[in-house]
Amino acid sequence: MKTIAEINAKIRNGEVVVVTAEEMIDIVQEKGIEKAAKEVDVVTTGTMGAMCSSGAFLNFGHSDPPMKLSKNVFLNDVGAYGDIAAADVYIGATAHSKKDESYGGGHVIEDLVSKKEIYLTAEGDRTDCYPKTSIETKITIDDLNQAILCNPRNAYQNYNVAVNSSDKTLYTYMGTLLPDFGNATFSSAGQLSPLINDPYLQTIGIGTRIFLGGGIGYVIGEGTQHNTEVERTNDVPIKPAATLMVKGDLKQMNSKFLKGGYVYKYGTSLYVGIGVPIPVLNEEIAKFCSISNARIFANVTDYAVQRRNKPVIKKVSYAELMSGKIEINNEEVPVSPLSSYRKAREISSELKNLILKGGFLLTQAVAELPKSKFKPMKEITKEIKVKDVMINVIIADTKSEISSLSKLMIEKNVNHIPIVKDGLLTGIVTSWDIAKAYGLKTENLTDIMTKNVVVVNPEDSIEDAAKKLEDHNISALPVVAGKKVIGIITAENISVLMRNRKI
Repeated sequence: MKTIAEINAKIRNGEVVVVTAEEMIDIVQEKGIEKAAKEVDVVTTGTMGAMCSSGAFLNFGHSDPPMKLSKNVFLNDVGAYGDIAAADVYIGATAHSKKDESYGGGHVIEDLVSKKEIYLTAEGDRTDCYPKTSIETKITIDDLNQAILCNPRNAYQNYNVAVNSSDKTLYTYMGTLLPDFGNATFSSAGQLSPLINDPYLQTIGIGTRIFLGGGIGYVIGEGTQHNTEVERTNDVPIKPAATLMVKGDLKQMNSKFLKGGYVYKYGTSLYVGIGVPIPVLNEEIAKFCSISNARIFANVTDYAVQRRNKPVIKKVSYAELMSGKIEINNEEVPVSPLSSYRKAREISSELKNLILKGGFLLTQAVAELPKSKFKPMKEITKEIKVKDVMINVIIADTKSEISSLSKLMIEKNVNHIPIVKDGLLTGIVTSWDIAKAYGLKTENLTDIMTKNVVVVNPEDSIEDAAKKLEDHNISALPVVAGKKVIGIITAENISVLMRNRKI
């Protein structure tokens, strides 16, 4: 057993043994866990990826006469929140410019760290304390009293691998996902990732000193959406789990490790470099810090399903992900990372060198991060499902004549008739198709019916059904359960529902 105080004494005396998480894997393999735990004092970790839940508190000081920066606060045309105090604002990483959606709060933060000039405009209500009502000026980070990076949710402990089973390209926070499982994306440093090397948060807590954006920062609490009650493989969660809330002084940071970014057709973000030192206090921690990519798994998740609970296709190891390809449905799928493993390696090495030079001491956490389970949003309105709205359906056989279908549509006052063969859906005919048949002078049903039918499940939400109608530019969806047509939902059904129930 070691203590953090003993390790800090070794740092001060230049006797500390520090290795990166990559190096620890080889040491444990060569010497075993017992010897590694005795010899190694600190394992350094690193990660750098898009951390959307990030931002900065900025204090501009008081103008003369004073004003309260409360309305229409913009930094380089990016909106910031000013209703905090007179001269304080908070700029979020995902806010974007009024003029350029690819430039956002993350870029403003990077520009500040790079000592670039920032254009500030703001308004405020006139009061006896704050008579000035508007301001327009240029500032740099050196003009600010405080510039504090304060990120509500960073350093996710593992994350999903994203794929897309649909027939169209999706633009998501996991990047561009090509149709029909055309690619896969992931965002984690795997064996270098901080919270994977301390899976039960035994050494990381409130007050832990960390490498943050090229400077020194601190863990100030659990991050939002912090979740410790998740399925694990080899002690590591296989889906999004624990997170950190962190803060640090922007004036100490380096734009090498803090970069604004734009995720194509999704939005802006901030790429944040974080390194956490793991003190090797015992053999258990040494074991955790020696986990390799081959033993870390993540869920391959279908982002084509626009629901909170997306289907999991399979589990894959980070060794597979790092190889650049995985297999889905017996097909090879190319994989690309959204985070930088090269930067994660650089961060773990920089932190190692800081500790070896005596410029970075470890801290004892003042409190553990809490154990908690992530809860979904509580919604007041009842979710409306397709089965609540669908209507009875008139179906016909592939042997039906077009003239009889025309008569059936008039008699039953319907515009859509699903076509079945041996009881299973094979096509759909609309009133427009019937009109087209008369123009073409054909009685052959297969000449006019749509064969690739877009369908819904009775348990799907009405929002999902409406989106399918819009995406495919159609006016009805057969409702299918167990491969059989049990109903139909039309654009008219949904319009009536929206008027009556205001969904």
